[in-house]
Amino acid sequence: MKKIAMIFTGAVIFTLAAFAQVSADVAEKAYKIMESTDDALAYHGDYSATISLVIEKPGKPKENLQYKIFQRVDKELMTIVQLFPEADKGVGYLRDGDNVWSYDPISRKFSHSSIKEALGDSDVKLDDLEQNSERWRKNYNVAAYEEGTLGKFPVDIITLSAKTTEPSYAVVKYYVRKDIPLILKEEDFSGSNRLMRTILIPKYSKVPAGYVATQAILRDELNKGEQTQQVVSDLTFDALPDKIFTKAYLEGLN
Repeated sequence: MKKIAMIFTGAVIFTLAAFAQVSADVAEKAYKIMESTDDALAYHGDYSATISLVIEKPGKPKENLQYKIFQRVDKELMTIVQLFPEADKGVGYLRDGDNVWSYDPISRKFSHSSIKEALGDSDVKLDDLEQNSERWRKNYNVAAYEEGTLGKFPVDIITLSAKTTEPSYAVVKYYVRKDIPLILKEEDFSGSNRLMRTILIPKYSKVPAGYVATQAILRDELNKGEQTQQVVSDLTFDALPDKIFTKAYLEGLN
């Protein structure tokens, strides 16, 4: 799915009107639930992982992409390097706080990018990989809260509306397990309340540091039949050298 430019002027106002506003107590409960989803995960400091993507589009052969991700969660530092296919090897992304750059190894040039940038032609965006729990209160208002079930799991259903331009979507609905605060499903909406993307997370693995979503399926709801399967492997939680989060690191890989 191509990168979608979200226009928030007017759209967020429309969205807020579409949902009843929750009380302060309910909003606080919802924020704490979303923050607990980050606490339950294994990503609390430095980590690295391999991300493999399988892209399916009707009438086209499956496309395979692979990336190496390095992240320092508490400092909003992230480096991503493309490993496969060979023709795109070395393409990279670097995030330092609010600044995001993409790197082209052929021209050896950096260009300003966005946390909303998609990885290749997949449905995965850079902000899908962000693990900083402060993003909930910083970027969203709580628009709705309810309880329900998803499959066999009782869940909290939390709808958030964007209050900054950083999120990729104007409205996001999360389905969070009650027994263990793990996100099982995410629905992403436009400002006009149109479903744009659905994310299903059918598989988590337990490691000493917490839980890891090792499999996710991201469905493009605008182009039926298009989806990306994401698999996470090769996780390490060792401290990373500072040099990994620099432009010089990406330049030195080629």
